Amino acid sequence: MNSSRVVVSAMAALILLLLFLTPESEAAISCSDVLKDLRPCVNYLKSGAGKPPAACCTGASALASAASSTADKKTACGCIKTAAQKINPNSQLAQALAGNCGISLPVPVSPNVDCSKVS
Repeated sequence: MNSSRVVVSAMAALILLLLFLTPESEAAISCSDVLKDLRPCVNYLKSGAGKPPAACCTGASALASAASSTADKKTACGCIKTAAQKINPNSQLAQALAGNCGISLPVPVSPNVDCSKVS
């Protein structure tokens, strides 16, 4: 085998390796971001009534703006799902949160959401 074939084969192998090691799309949002944004909503979601507190809507709005890519939405979904399993929110309040804040959340606040269907 001549040296140019060896170099081309090595480069092809390196490119394939990099393709397998590079994630398709990496989330820019983290669970700590999601939880920080939604922390003001916890008491309301557990035992609130009426309109959510302003700080809750501000945080939910920040989350809605931050979770723009599919990867971000899937990350946010997993974080919200895990948190919702721990705090066990009132399902009616959780479902109505986005509407009551006048925003559109990229994922539902639910312990039972299927995050694989989020896009």
